[in-house]
Amino acid sequence: MTYVRPAQDARPGRPAPSIVAHRGASEDAPEHTLAAYRKAIEDGADALECDVRLTADGHLVCVHDRRVNRTSNGRGAVSALELADLATLDFGSWKAGADEPEAPDRRYADPERTGVLTLERLLELVADADRRVELAIETKHPTRWAGQVEERLVTLLGRFGHTARPGRPVAEPPAVRVMSFSARSLYRVRAAAPEIPSVYLMQFLTPRYRDGRLPPGVTIAGPGIRILRAHPEYVDRAHHAGHRVHVWTVNEPEDVALCRDLGVDAVITNRPKQVRNQLDLG
Repeated sequence: MTYVRPAQDARPGRPAPSIVAHRGASEDAPEHTLAAYRKAIEDGADALECDVRLTADGHLVCVHDRRVNRTSNGRGAVSALELADLATLDFGSWKAGADEPEAPDRRYADPERTGVLTLERLLELVADADRRVELAIETKHPTRWAGQVEERLVTLLGRFGHTARPGRPVAEPPAVRVMSFSARSLYRVRAAAPEIPSVYLMQFLTPRYRDGRLPPGVTIAGPGIRILRAHPEYVDRAHHAGHRVHVWTVNEPEDVALCRDLGVDAVITNRPKQVRNQLDLG
C-alpha cells in the first residue's frame, strides 16, 4: 500500500514524494475554501488536506481553529455555532485584505472563495475529479464533542464508499486517510473502520517515538518539518519500523529538498504547484 508516484527526480530508484495540498492551495486562495481545493486539483496535487470540526448541529466543517475569528468576519467557537450561522460568515475576504489592503470585499463575492466548506462538499469535489485525488482529514482535538467527531466522520466516509461493507471492499490503496495529534482519535476511527489508514501527527519528537515506533495500529508518521531539520535520521528509523512518513508543512525550497533527499513519502504544503515544479513532476 503506497501513496507515492513514480520517481521523476534526480535520484534513480527513489520515488518522488506525494504532494498534499495543505488546506488546499492555501497560499493562493483562502484556506479551507472550495476555491483553494479546486486550485490544488488544477495544480496537480496528489491529495488534499483538511481539518474538520463539528458544529453545534452536527455538521463536519473544514475549519482549522477552534474559533472562527481568524479566518472569517465572525466570532465564536465552531462547536457552539450551527451550520446556518457559519453560512452567513465571510471566510475569504481576510485573505484578500492581507494581500491587497485597498481591495473591496465585493471583489471576492464568489461563494466558493468566501463560503464555509463542509466536509461533505469537499468529498463531492474529490469524487467528481477527473483523476484520483486522495484526501487527508485531520480531526481537531480537544473538543466538546469528543468521540462524536469520529463517529460522524466514519459515517460520512461510508456514504462516499470509503469504508468497507459486506460485498463492497474499499479502493486499494485507500483514497482517504485520517490524521490527528490525538492517538485516542485515531483509535476511535480505527475501531470503527480499520481499513482507513491513520497518520499520527507530531509537533515534537518524544522519547517514546524517537526510534520510529507509533501508537498501536498507526501506519504513517506525521512529523513537522522542524523535527526533520533537527532529526533527519528519523525518516530512516520510521521506515525501518515499517511506517511511511508524511511531513508538514513543507513550503520552503530547502525543506522540499531535504524531504526529497531523506526519502519521505509525502509532503504537505501550501504551495503544491511550486513543489511539483521543484521536484520536476510537471
